[in-house]
Amino acid sequence: MDDYARDPMGGAEPLSEAVMHNLVPRLAALPHAFSVLAFAGEQAVGLVNCFMGFSTFVAQPLVNIHDVTVLADYRGQGISQAMLARVEQVARERGCCKLTLEVLEGNAPARKSYTKLGFAGYQLDPLMGRALFWQKKLTV
Repeated sequence: MDDYARDPMGGAEPLSEAVMHNLVPRLAALPHAFSVLAFAGEQAVGLVNCFMGFSTFVAQPLVNIHDVTVLADYRGQGISQAMLARVEQVARERGCCKLTLEVLEGNAPARKSYTKLGFAGYQLDPLMGRALFWQKKLTV
């Protein structure tokens, strides 16, 4: 995750020591979270973190793909496509109605990859426009 965080598409800032220390145990403690890893030999070269959610419009579970990252030296080899295919397989096995994700508008390689897999922006009504992803940061 730190390689992803340091990448311009991840914010170009390293993860804090606290996050580095807490991320794996806290993520592992969430029963609705799962991860898919890709390896080249013994080295992890790709990661997808996912969270189970629920669609109130169809009363079925969904999978939100939260992080997708591949080490720079391994990009362009279809690793993200393979990991996302595995995520889709897990989602189908769990009876999910859809996969969701967010992608930066300027991340053309990721957008191209996601489009190949059938992802697209969505709208409920063309007159109302496309859905936007917003956030409000909370201080602890």
